[in-house]
Amino acid sequence: MTHTSAGRLLKTTDDSGPAILVANTVPEMFEEAVRRVPDRAVIAYFDGELSYATLDRLATGFAHYLQAHGVVSGDRVAVQLQSSPHFVITVLGAWKAGCVIVPVNPMYRAREVRELLDDSGAVVVVCSEEGYAGILGDVITGTAVRVTVTTGELDFQTRNLPTVFGPVQRRVHAGVDDLIEVAHTQKPNGTALAVTRPEDLAVICYTSGTSGPPKGAMLTHANLLLGGVGTAESLGLPAGVRIFAMAPLFHITGLVVELVQSLILRGTLILPYRFVPSVALDLFTEYRPHFTVGPPTAYSALMATEGASREHLSSFTILLAGGAPLSPAVVDRFEEHFGHYIRNGYGLTETSAACVLMPPGQRGEVDDVTAALANGLPFPDVELRIVDEAGATVETGERGEILVRGPIVTTGYWRKPDETAAALRDGWFHTGDIGLLDDRHMLYVVDRIKDMIIASGFKVWPGEVESVLYQHPAVREAAVIGIEDPYRGQTVKAVVALQPGTDATADELTAWCRERMAAYKYPRVIEILPDLPKTSSGKILRRALRTADHVYKE
Repeated sequence: MTHTSAGRLLKTTDDSGPAILVANTVPEMFEEAVRRVPDRAVIAYFDGELSYATLDRLATGFAHYLQAHGVVSGDRVAVQLQSSPHFVITVLGAWKAGCVIVPVNPMYRAREVRELLDDSGAVVVVCSEEGYAGILGDVITGTAVRVTVTTGELDFQTRNLPTVFGPVQRRVHAGVDDLIEVAHTQKPNGTALAVTRPEDLAVICYTSGTSGPPKGAMLTHANLLLGGVGTAESLGLPAGVRIFAMAPLFHITGLVVELVQSLILRGTLILPYRFVPSVALDLFTEYRPHFTVGPPTAYSALMATEGASREHLSSFTILLAGGAPLSPAVVDRFEEHFGHYIRNGYGLTETSAACVLMPPGQRGEVDDVTAALANGLPFPDVELRIVDEAGATVETGERGEILVRGPIVTTGYWRKPDETAAALRDGWFHTGDIGLLDDRHMLYVVDRIKDMIIASGFKVWPGEVESVLYQHPAVREAAVIGIEDPYRGQTVKAVVALQPGTDATADELTAWCRERMAAYKYPRVIEILPDLPKTSSGKILRRALRTADHVYKE
C-alpha cells in the first residue's frame, strides 16, 4: 500500500515486518492504525491497558463533548497532564474535533500557567484533579477558558500509582466534568467530526523561554507526522514496537518521538506517569520495551539507582538521547554498566523534535577540538547549513550557527511576527546552536551561541569542559557557565553533582581539569550540589546556575 503525505510517497507493508504507517494527518493515520490492529494494546499504564479500538472510542467521545460545548476547529485546548492515558485521549480527541493542542507543564506555577493561557487564548483546559484544586481553578478566572475538564490518575489501572508519586485520591468538583466519564457517555450531536488537512495547526508548543517570555512554536499536522516518520525511518524500528515514555508527553520529544512514532508503527506506548528511575526499572522488567528516548540526566539517574542491572534493560534494541548535550563519558559509562550504547540525536521544538539521528549500527565520533559527540545525519528531507556571523556558509569542519530547512520546521511563533521573521529567513530556521558538519555531513552540536564563554579573549565551549568533568569517576552531572571576572572578563565556573557514595572535592576536580585542558579553559570556580536544577524534561538549567553562589574559588 502507498500513501501520500505532505508531498511524500512512502510504502508500507503488512504488519509482519517493518512498516511505517503514513497518512495525510495524525488523526487519519491513527484511524488507519485502529482499522488494522483494533485489539492491540496502544497504551500500557502500570497494570492497565487500552486497545486501539478503545482509545479511538474514548477520543471520539471527547471530540463530540467538545463540539457539544461549542468548541470549533482552530480553538485551542490546553492540556496540563502527566504521561498518562488521559493525555493521549485528550490530544487525539481534540484533533478529531479540529482543535489545536497547547501542552502545559504540570510543574508550572500560577504565573506560568496564566501566561500560556493568555498568550494562546485557550478556550478549554484539561488538567488533573490535583492541578485544578491547587492552581487552575483560580488561574482560569478572567481568561478565555470556558470549558474545564479534570481527570483522575487512578483510572485504567488497579495497582494505584507507586508511593513515590505521593498520595493520589479522587476528588469531585461541582460544575467540572470528568474526562473519562464524558468520553464514555457523550453521544454524537449530529455534527460531523472535523476533517484535518496537513497544513492545519496541530499544536502550539511553548519553548522554555531561556531568552525572554516563552514563545509558542506553531506545528502543523504535516510537521508532526513527518517528524514521526523521519524518526521511524532513521531508527528502523519494527511494526508493533514497544516504546517506553521516558520523555514526558507534554514535551515535544515525548509528543513526536514517543506518541506519534508509536502510532505510526502501530506500537504500544508504556506510560510511567512521570519518570522516576526505580519505577522505570520495574516497568522495563514488566513490559520489556524496545525503545526509549530521554535526556542524558535520565540515563545517569538509571546508573545511580541501587540494584539497576543489565537484566533490567535487556529488552531494549535502541536507546536514544536528546534535549541536551550527550557527553561521550556518559555513553561509555552507561555501556559499561548496562551493555547498551546510547545513540545521539539533535532537534528542537521548532523542528518537531528530532531532525538529526545517529543511524543504527554506527557509533558517534568525538570532535578533537570541542570534544562534542557526533549527533548523526539529517533526515532525508532535512537540509542543514553552518554559517558564520555574516550568514555565509562555512567550510566543512568549521564551526558556526546551525540552520535547518525542511517540512518538519515550524511555521512560526504564535502571534509573534517579529520573532518569526528573525528566526525564519528564506525558509531557513536559525537555531541559535553552534555546530559543524564533517565530510560525511555528520552533525556535531557544540553549544548554544549564548552559552559560549569568552575568558581572556579566548572562546571556551561549556560542553568541552563538561565532557572532561564527566570523565571523572565521581561526577554524575556537570554544567559549566561563564561568570563575570574583573581580570578575564569572564571566568569558567563548573557546578557538579557527585555519584552516590563518592566524596570528590572541588580541589580534586579542578586539578583533574587543569591536567586535561588549556589554562584558560579549566574551571576556576567549582560548586558541588546534591542535584543540579533541571527542567521537567531533564535538561540541566544553566540559567538557574548563573545566580548560585560558589563554594570554592581557586
